[in-house]
Amino acid sequence: MRRFELLLAGLLLLPSLTVSAPMVQVVGLFPGAAVLNVDGQRKLVRVGQTGPGGVEVVSADSRGAVLRVGGVERSYGLSREYSGAGYAAPEKTQLSVAKGVGGHYWIAGSINSQPVQFLVDTGATSVAINENQARRLGIDYRAAGQPLLVNTASGTAKAWRVRLNSVKVGAIDVLGVEAVVLEGESPSEALLGMSFLGRVSWREDQGVLRLESKI
Repeated sequence: MRRFELLLAGLLLLPSLTVSAPMVQVVGLFPGAAVLNVDGQRKLVRVGQTGPGGVEVVSADSRGAVLRVGGVERSYGLSREYSGAGYAAPEKTQLSVAKGVGGHYWIAGSINSQPVQFLVDTGATSVAINENQARRLGIDYRAAGQPLLVNTASGTAKAWRVRLNSVKVGAIDVLGVEAVVLEGESPSEALLGMSFLGRVSWREDQGVLRLESKI
């Protein structure tokens, strides 16, 4: 009897264990997919799939997403972060780039975690790379891309529209970015076009390009 009482007392002295709710943020919305940030881990997750922390995307469109978190379904708008304490505004990330050679803005960044040197081109509708760059980055543009014709300074060129998992400059990381892969060797440098720039805040100030994340 004495041994049982000691074991019971020991159990009563154990600290109570609590499981905190994950920090869940929707940082991008697409038809049938959402970009999730769960406890700092970001991933593009399609409807019916499970992302970081076991968070499942139930439905998603350009207006919002329904996520299943810990077995409970909740509706999320863009750039809202939920924790056990409620909703909180995420921090924004900034980057300043001085004008470089030829009066252009050059930024070292990455595509799908592979290093890329970008030339900022606000006149380009999308991020653009040539087919040699796409092969180096492991992008299977012919199989996964949508063929199209694009107008360039040299005329009409054959291209493929693709969706990049990630485009990052500095600490600004944007997921699910539309891009085009052009046949041939042009453009010689990867163009950072409006499919990326349109999803961040940017302005030019006396020869300095200032970028800021929208989340």
